[in-house]
Amino acid sequence: SLMARVIKAHPEAQELVTGDAGPRKETLIVSWDSLERRKAEYEDLVNKRIPGNIKEIAIARSYGDLRENFEYKAAKQMQAVLARRKSELEKDLDNAQGSDLTGADASAVNIGTVVTLRHGDSTEQYTVLGAWDSDPDKRLVSYLSEIGQALIGQKVGDKVEFRDLETEEARTYEIVEITAWK
Repeated sequence: SLMARVIKAHPEAQELVTGDAGPRKETLIVSWDSLERRKAEYEDLVNKRIPGNIKEIAIARSYGDLRENFEYKAAKQMQAVLARRKSELEKDLDNAQGSDLTGADASAVNIGTVVTLRHGDSTEQYTVLGAWDSDPDKRLVSYLSEIGQALIGQKVGDKVEFRDLETEEARTYEIVEITAWK
């Protein structure tokens, strides 16, 4: 058929015909600092923690009967935890896009902006940063968080609603100022 020949000549057209986009890679926008921290965690895991766990398994195995060997069972459980974390880090690092979050466009809330919100008589400031840059105590929020998602794209004067970090109650805030971070 004509359609089959078109797809054979232009494989990228199959997505348009079938509507099947296939698995999409979800890019995570992260600060350079957080990317370096994740890389360091991965290196520590691969070069120290996993080899250390392999030694622990070998030592525990030398104790004899594996059916009642607590050290062996604990080391094997840790092996599963470390393998899962390694897999998570590999996926995250593969999807991560390091970015300099300073000097963001402050015409609307974006990654790398500081947002001043008013609720009643009080004001609060939130800084919207990369996927791995959250610190709720300092009101640094990831753009992927509930608060980050509520704020992204909003402009001064817009109203947003999200749960307060301390009380967990839903509140409506008005955006009164947006500035670039740092």
